[in-house]
Amino acid sequence: MRAALELALHPDEATEDGVRRAAAHAVGVGPARVTGVVVRRRGIDARKGRVRVTMHVEVWIDEAFAPSPPPEPPALPTLTGEPEVVVVGAGPAGLFAAEGLARRGIKPIVIERGADVRGRRPALARLNREGVLDPESNYCFGEGGAGTFSDGKLYTRAQKRGAVDEVLALLVACGAPPRILVDARPHIGTNRLPRVVEALRERLRAAGVDVLFGTRVDDLLLDGRTVRGVRLADGRALRARAVVLATGHSARDVYTRLHALGVALQAKPFAAGVRVEHPQPLIDRIQYGDLAGHAALGAAPYALQTTRDDGIGVYSFCMCPGGFIVAAATDADGIVVNGMSPSARGSKFANSGMVVTVGPETFGDDPLAGLRYQQAIERAAFRAGGGRFVAPAQRVTDFLSKRVSRDLPECSYRPGLAPADLWSVLPSRLATPLAEALRFFDRNRMRGYATSEAVMLGVESRSSAPLRILRENETLQSPSHPGLYPCAEGAGYAGGIVSAALDGLRVAAAIP
Repeated sequence: MRAALELALHPDEATEDGVRRAAAHAVGVGPARVTGVVVRRRGIDARKGRVRVTMHVEVWIDEAFAPSPPPEPPALPTLTGEPEVVVVGAGPAGLFAAEGLARRGIKPIVIERGADVRGRRPALARLNREGVLDPESNYCFGEGGAGTFSDGKLYTRAQKRGAVDEVLALLVACGAPPRILVDARPHIGTNRLPRVVEALRERLRAAGVDVLFGTRVDDLLLDGRTVRGVRLADGRALRARAVVLATGHSARDVYTRLHALGVALQAKPFAAGVRVEHPQPLIDRIQYGDLAGHAALGAAPYALQTTRDDGIGVYSFCMCPGGFIVAAATDADGIVVNGMSPSARGSKFANSGMVVTVGPETFGDDPLAGLRYQQAIERAAFRAGGGRFVAPAQRVTDFLSKRVSRDLPECSYRPGLAPADLWSVLPSRLATPLAEALRFFDRNRMRGYATSEAVMLGVESRSSAPLRILRENETLQSPSHPGLYPCAEGAGYAGGIVSAALDGLRVAAAIP
């Protein structure tokens, strides 16, 4: 007999033997009759002060234990001839779009302005150590996209579980740990994700797909308004019957050129604010109480959100337990901060974006108005930090009291911090709701969150694209420029690694 069960265990019971005993008890048999248990989903529930490890398990009783193997991705055919589709961007959307096309026997070519994952590292080191930015290869641009060196989280709100599992199975086949198939909040880790991205790229190359790095697309090739390929920065023209635009949310030169060409764009809401860092043990105590530090729990995450009566929302974004804050700028005169976590989540810090929703009613209906709003606060942060990507910072308690911090706590952000008044960096449209939310979270959600031990860094401004590159619902093509397929996060249709990968597969399936 086999049975599917849902278990909620004390962390002390969340061992292999403990799960077996709990499964046996749930079905009313002795542990000796349980021949096997497979955990299908695992999470942690810390609500209402009661910490439990939750599991969906499949249990075998009185019969041979025969679990099904994890799904294998399909083999790719060998592709020959000239590329039929240009994929712009080698982030998750671009790589999975290329994967989806290759599965259909359509040969793509992938163009990436930044370096491959190994080549990105020297530029990141120079940014952190010397405050010198490479505008073409950084935390946002390069193989694997922004997620490769900034988080490696695989959370998604996508409801099509089969499609999500397909993405995760391919990542496991490329070297990701199998636990991502089980964890409720799967996470590869920025130290492991680069190797997975390399393996995915080599899978494509083995099938005959060219992937070019250090190659920037500067223009579209047009026949009237129909897209027939791209022109590269070195002047070369690549002709194709379709162009997949998967450039991520920070390719501002692409947005500007599309606007000049008359491509259908639309201003859209996004969110901006700061990144907040606490000592990880403090977050563990707030979330897990006396069980803080338990081996079965690891570094505690959190998720916070509130909405004002006027509809303005404030929420935590890209929370990184046991992580680090990184310099995610793409412009030489603007500061952007983001978070990342290695697979072990062993840092002594916990950080999260804390962002405020903002939309065209604030910055205007022009498609590029949101981009200009982002730039303005990033440049204000750069000036307040004094240059070289030193971030303006303030203790949370000092921000709430509107005073500049006399000193700042230790922080994981390597370019360094400068005491500053974040009320003068952020527009009041962001700063006021942010302060209200911090007080609310401290009183009603996480007592002790608004502490002098926590530091706020400016600015977190790239939570999502500041505009949408419009596409038709059925064909997924641009309504103004047939043959152009806006894709994923940069086009305003996805957010995060898995959702971007899913959109890449969806666009690949739509190309005739």
